[in-house]
Amino acid sequence: MPTNPFENEPHKARGIAESFGVDAERYDRTRPPYPGAMVERIVATSPGRDVLDVGCGTGIAARQFRAAGCTVLGVEPDARMADFARRDGTQVEVSTFEAWDPVGRAFDAVVAGTAWHWVDPVAGAAKAAEVLRPGGRLAAFWHVFEPPPAVAETHAAVYRRVMPGFPAQDRPAGSALDGYRPLLAKAADGIRDAGAFGDPEEWRYGWQRYYTRDEWLDQMPTSGVLTRVPPDTLAEVLAGVGDAIDAMGGGFTMSYVTVVVTAVLRRDRPRR
Repeated sequence: MPTNPFENEPHKARGIAESFGVDAERYDRTRPPYPGAMVERIVATSPGRDVLDVGCGTGIAARQFRAAGCTVLGVEPDARMADFARRDGTQVEVSTFEAWDPVGRAFDAVVAGTAWHWVDPVAGAAKAAEVLRPGGRLAAFWHVFEPPPAVAETHAAVYRRVMPGFPAQDRPAGSALDGYRPLLAKAADGIRDAGAFGDPEEWRYGWQRYYTRDEWLDQMPTSGVLTRVPPDTLAEVLAGVGDAIDAMGGGFTMSYVTVVVTAVLRRDRPRR
């Protein structure tokens, strides 16, 4: 398998991490929200409702936590994404989490929706420990999507043809969740190494969503793999996938598992 810094140490791939704002409106329109039960559980098991949203992007998770009665502050390194999130009143400060200055503020929960892999796992957990109140919760979560085999095979074939050497085509066979195992393990190990939290837990929420051809092709350009490719390459990828979805009847059902890696700050941990 070729060496791929995006897979091994994604927090160092800053060019990809800060590329999503190229089309913030599309990102917000097409990226799915998080399960309501997950949001409710995080809120219910935190000591209060002051939430820090790390890598808040366009505010997808922030809006859900605000709707659950929380006060949310976002931290986002991409000013374009931050500007979009502010449109509906979400407060956002532009910075990487590692460099962000909390100015003495404290929170009941630190959350990160499809963003914690862009944060150094140990430094990020240590920073979360600094800003959490005793008993506060750190919760990082990701959507793991499992397309039908025909859709997965089509994507792989198109990438092999249009983007030779694309690392995903070299991944071993297995479930999508198997592919996320290294990322989830890094998050849990970082929490343990910070030395301030209880044992990390993993929560899972399964759900499905039907995509029409146009809906899926609208979302695809928001992938970190495609945010920086030339327009003609992107067009060729989308055309190939679109033709295959047409041949399948114009749509498909995607299976998702939203996975949460979470831990609670020990109450004997003094805040600095």
